[in-house]
Amino acid sequence: MSEATATITLCDNAVSTAVLGRNHVNLRAIQQAFSARVVARGDTVRIEGEAEDVERVRVLFEKLLDLAEENHAPTPDEVSYLISRVTQGESVNEVLSDVVRVTHWGEAIRPKTAGQQRYIEAIRNNDIVFSIGPAGTGKTYLAVASAIDYLKTGRVKRIILTRPAVEAGEELGFLPGDIQAKVSPYLRPLYDAIFDMIPAGEFERLLGQGRIEVAPLAFMRGRTLNSSFVILDEAQNTTSIQMKMFLTRLGFHSKAIITGDVTQVDLQVGRSGLISVRDVLVDIEGITFASLTKSDVVRHPLVARIIDAYDQHALQQEDVAAGMSSPGASSVS
Repeated sequence: MSEATATITLCDNAVSTAVLGRNHVNLRAIQQAFSARVVARGDTVRIEGEAEDVERVRVLFEKLLDLAEENHAPTPDEVSYLISRVTQGESVNEVLSDVVRVTHWGEAIRPKTAGQQRYIEAIRNNDIVFSIGPAGTGKTYLAVASAIDYLKTGRVKRIILTRPAVEAGEELGFLPGDIQAKVSPYLRPLYDAIFDMIPAGEFERLLGQGRIEVAPLAFMRGRTLNSSFVILDEAQNTTSIQMKMFLTRLGFHSKAIITGDVTQVDLQVGRSGLISVRDVLVDIEGITFASLTKSDVVRHPLVARIIDAYDQHALQQEDVAAGMSSPGASSVS
């Protein structure tokens, strides 16, 4: 193969630190991932090696440079994801380029993977979005960021957060306090995301004004939710009847985001409404399903490995079960 060289110019120290990482942590990750020789001296990064490899590294550095010039310093995890995209020959143009919301301490919230970017676009372009995927893929966090943005920009008048309270095996009526105190433990992940977007004091004010509402799913019955951004979290724990009830609450100028993980169903009886709804609502305009996978996990790197290990274990169990049920399998009485 032909040899090639490429040069990237870093305009100042701040950009250099953002691109190369503190103590050159990003640079070392790139050097380890590619066979091309990558050397940083002063304000210049020089890339040498086989033409195809050099081009991939150049594209990667150009992306990092674009992010740095937008005042976003890529984290090691983000760099790792970009490296994986480039090594697989996939585009990085759409990754990390969109800002959903800025936290109250000034950090831009961006879709970090291609799957997350498709999810955000689905939210913008549809009134009902089902986001289905494993833990750590940003289903809830990005929904809350979008909801806060819609509220702050006047596109909706209120945010409604709801979740089925079944996973702890407790009835709400037996829990202490008023309805907010009763349901709060179940909605902790939603609160965590909200407090990244707005200060606790502002949240309490919006809550008191009714512009943010927190309620268990059962309290949605009989209502019509106009000019609202509604998030149903942990929807795998709804029944089909509950799912229909929730979806038919949607009023004018409203948007509903339904999130869940179909591998984490805690229902004791009946089929999950999140599993069955896809068959019912297929090909309806204005409704879309955004599927996220372990490649969209943006938590600790071990989370993706844990998900993969459980998936592999489940496949092994299925193989064992299939072997035991086959006609030739022996049985012990």
